[in-house]
Amino acid sequence: MIAKLDGTAKGGIAFSVSKELGVPISYIGTGEKATDLAEFHPETYVDALFFSADEG
Repeated sequence: MIAKLDGTAKGGIAFSVSKELGVPISYIGTGEKATDLAEFHPETYVDALFFSADEG
């Protein structure tokens, strides 16, 4: 489990780890509680990395 997935290198490393280990990223932590999990959608994550909400 990767607990912190954001727009920094900490979050970007998730793809490298997933590829190296051959395991998918299924869920991401969205908060501090064990119940703060969301399904991981790679396209949404990549879009958030490269396109800010300001750039219509």
